[in-house]
Amino acid sequence: MVSDVYFPRINGVSTSIETFRGALTSHGVEVTLVAPRYGDEEPAQDVIRVPSRRVPHDPEDRLAQYAKLRRVTLKAAENCDVIHVQTPFAAHYAGLYAARRLRKPVIATYHTLFEEYLQHYIPWLPAAMLRGLARRFSRGQCNELDAVIVPSRAMRTRLHGYGIHCPLHVLPTGLPTSAFIPGDGAAFRSRHGIAASRPVVLFVGRVAHEKNIGFLLESVALARRGSADILFLVTGEGPARADLEQHAVRLGLGAHTRFLGYMDRKNELPSAYAAADAFVFASRTETQGLVLLEAMAQSCPVVGLSLMGTADILGPLRGCRIAPDDPGGFAAVLLELLADPVGRVRLGGAAHAYAQEWSDQALAGRLAMLYRELLK
Repeated sequence: MVSDVYFPRINGVSTSIETFRGALTSHGVEVTLVAPRYGDEEPAQDVIRVPSRRVPHDPEDRLAQYAKLRRVTLKAAENCDVIHVQTPFAAHYAGLYAARRLRKPVIATYHTLFEEYLQHYIPWLPAAMLRGLARRFSRGQCNELDAVIVPSRAMRTRLHGYGIHCPLHVLPTGLPTSAFIPGDGAAFRSRHGIAASRPVVLFVGRVAHEKNIGFLLESVALARRGSADILFLVTGEGPARADLEQHAVRLGLGAHTRFLGYMDRKNELPSAYAAADAFVFASRTETQGLVLLEAMAQSCPVVGLSLMGTADILGPLRGCRIAPDDPGGFAAVLLELLADPVGRVRLGGAAHAYAQEWSDQALAGRLAMLYRELLK
């Protein structure tokens, strides 16, 4: 595998890579990963780090030295059967170069719907132009590959619409066993000075505009009319944090919203899920929405928009409530859930049972089978 991002950079791509790396071993697949060096990462077995530099105006990411990345990827690929690209930047071209030099199959996972994201980062160009550029870029990259993995059926449909003709395989990221280890919600509330009886709603993810967190803030502000003591916790970091903190104050949520930053995924984050009465999610461009399943694994019911990748998770209506795509309607669904403690516990139990069906082992088995098919 080769990627432009990996831990300690926390995002969905890093989580997906780590989950599959761990689960593939039981299916007879050994994985070597080539990724940027961040400077504060812990050494990991079969992870080769490439020197990198900071990305301007983005303290979280690193840009690997391309010449070095290409050499390292080529060397690592000599001992591999399949090259799996995880990101569409330098890693894509390094992986493709190695595959062509060595005449080995190359696939990629299409994690991010860039068509919907670019307008948030290049706002001075017309949105229609950016969408067209993103589609053309993705079409060119994907059609160079032997296959592409997409995390949802909606993403497959979208990419077919781009004119991508290589095989598209729907394969979401699964949940590791560790996701089901019960967090300590009571201890989390105590540490953060949150009363046991206070209604708590939680968001976990990158604090960026494409996550539609402003919509959630507006919904919580409206929900306060029926639940005056509601507390909204936002966990994660990102470029929109300062703007969203100011937005919360403007909405009168200064004492009702806390931005908690990053949390340790193995210990503190499960307890945050367990402490919440509901997990809320409103991204309109999510390719899968793994955090929804993480919340469900901790018996936390979900209130969310069923759009793009999240539709695959929320569509069966198990452990969740689907809300309308407007703040007032979203607030009404959230309030209905908060006002029904018995129903909320029942929904949390259904969420936990449903999350167990998204096992990393089952999904890694499908990925291992795809690798082997490419070698035939």
